[in-house]
Amino acid sequence: MFFTVCNKWRNLLKGVTCIFEDKEFHIISNGKMPIEQFQEIVKDIEPYVTAIHLREKQKTARELYEMVQQLISANIPLAKIIINDRLDVALTAKAGGVQLAFHSLEPGVVKENFPQIRIGSSIHSYQEGVAAKVNRADYVIYGHIFPSHSKPGMAPKGLEELSRITQLDIPVIAIGGITQENAARVIQAGAQGIAVMSGVLNAGDPLAAVKSYIKVLKNGGGKSGEFS
Repeated sequence: MFFTVCNKWRNLLKGVTCIFEDKEFHIISNGKMPIEQFQEIVKDIEPYVTAIHLREKQKTARELYEMVQQLISANIPLAKIIINDRLDVALTAKAGGVQLAFHSLEPGVVKENFPQIRIGSSIHSYQEGVAAKVNRADYVIYGHIFPSHSKPGMAPKGLEELSRITQLDIPVIAIGGITQENAARVIQAGAQGIAVMSGVLNAGDPLAAVKSYIKVLKNGGGKSGEFS
């Protein structure tokens, strides 16, 4: 059987299931994949992941809203959909969350006006983590942890700094170069979960890739769930 996501957002995510209990698994769209292809992948993997981020910087608000509607038509739960940066689209589509960047509105401003939506903050340093906590973000996405094809030439943040940030008492989702082989080290460093893009979307078998990550999340730290 499946276990519901076990965190302070249990009520928001009522009915949303996940294969492990206390670690989160976020999937990030890459902004390059046709919606039809992305939809087919998401239909298969949705029961096994915590959140599906639409990070589509080149799309207009209308295009992004239509993308959400296509996912809904494929029975993807709105509670799992997180919109990158575009609060207007997240609210209009009634998505489960919004992922704020450094140039976005501050989490506290969004929280004060729209307390119903889950708010993530993308950070790249300890200081930004402190600010996200003070500004009442519900969680942060931090990276890149390992060398990543999406960040060529940029030095990774590494596990030591990740471990430091996880001491801030705010859930930390790690991102960047995370594979099935190194994901356990991320969890052991204190991360609440992982966010993956190419490791799933570019895989020959995305569902098999997701299940491989989940095995690591179950065994890499925290409580274990069961496979259905």
